[in-house]
Amino acid sequence: MLTENKEFTRAMSRVPGPVTVVTTVDASGRAWGFTATSFVSLSLEPPLVLICLSRTASTHTAFVSAQAFLVNVLGEDQASIAVQFARSGVDRFGTGATLPLERGLPGVPGAAVRLACSLHEVLDGGDHSILVGRVEDVFVGEGGPLVYCDRTFARPVGC
Repeated sequence: MLTENKEFTRAMSRVPGPVTVVTTVDASGRAWGFTATSFVSLSLEPPLVLICLSRTASTHTAFVSAQAFLVNVLGEDQASIAVQFARSGVDRFGTGATLPLERGLPGVPGAAVRLACSLHEVLDGGDHSILVGRVEDVFVGEGGPLVYCDRTFARPVGC
């Protein structure tokens, strides 16, 4: 049996994950975004992906009530954007790192992949909400993806 959350956290930090910036726009037109590495494909028919968001995140309410969101899988040279969207208490959109792209959602130019999703379902994931998105539009860029492993950014070999 697991005795400490620290050990679980340390173990999971060894598992590489894609670095994503997920964005949306609320009903008032305000842009919201966060950095996440808990992102995977879920289904081919229909095309579904999932991303996990902490229930205590300042962006939580905006995303669980959003009609659509954009998953930006960052490119290998975009670590600074990941850091920017991971910070609390700052204007994440203030540096101009995003532009209106697929479906008018804030997107990161130069991303390795962008997936425009309609919100399909929100599931309980313990201290996180699992956002299930139905993929509506896909963009595949030229460069390789950024990954996060052992608490550092890297580029996967062979991509």
